[in-house]
Order: sequence, then C-alpha cells, then structure tokens
Amino acid sequence: MIAQAIDEVETAELPVLEFVAPMPGFPAHRKFVLVQTDEAGLLYSLTSIDTPDLRFLVVPPAPFFPDHTVDVDDDALLALGIPDAEDLLVLLVITAGETPAETTANLMAPIIVARSSHRAVQLVLGGSGLPVRAPLLVG
Repeated sequence: MIAQAIDEVETAELPVLEFVAPMPGFPAHRKFVLVQTDEAGLLYSLTSIDTPDLRFLVVPPAPFFPDHTVDVDDDALLALGIPDAEDLLVLLVITAGETPAETTANLMAPIIVARSSHRAVQLVLGGSGLPVRAPLLVG
C-alpha cells in the first residue's frame, strides 16, 4: 500500500486510497496515493490522484505519540468495509513549521485506512479534547 518515493512517482503503479467521505474542506478529492518520503518510514505524502499538487504530509502516530490511541466506531468500520479494527492503518496529518520544533500534528482528525480495501476516512473526533496542533517533536 505504501510506495517508496522516487524523483517522480508514477501514480498508476501505486494502490489508490479512496476516501469514503471527502476530507473536510476538500469535497472534490477522494482518491489519493500514499508515498513514503523518507527511508525511516516516518513521513509520507498523501497525494491526490486528480490534483497532484494537493498533498498532505502524514505520519504514523506511534513514533511521535506512543500513548495515542484512536477509538474507531462501528459506523466508520462499516464505511471502510471491514469487520474490526485489526486491519487499520492510522495516520496523522502534520503541518510543517519553519523549524522541526514548530511542526505540529492533528490528533483530533486522524486518517484511518483499511489496509485490505484501501478505503479511508478522516475521523473528526469532536469533543475529544485532542489538539489540532500538537507539537510533533518534544524537547
């Protein structure tokens, strides 16, 4: 599901992630590819198929927020076409700052991907108290 970034990625060769509902603010964009941008596998680009200039930097939460968990409800699992959460990949959208210390992650609206179906959804966890701009690097 995740491709290594090369100078120019041929999106036709990558599995397409299809959002079951558009990401907030991007109603016309539902198909993306996930491209690994570093050798360590910590940073990815979620790039629109239809508008390649539209991309989001995303990271897996565990290396940066080891205690962070996402409770995916039954409706989201049903929309993703999977029976349980074992098949999920969780990604956090990051906002790059001027320096690495100013880079933040959105914990309130993680992207949830079903590995088997390549379907995705951005869950907005309103009322959770989770920050939209959590510092990615602490210390």
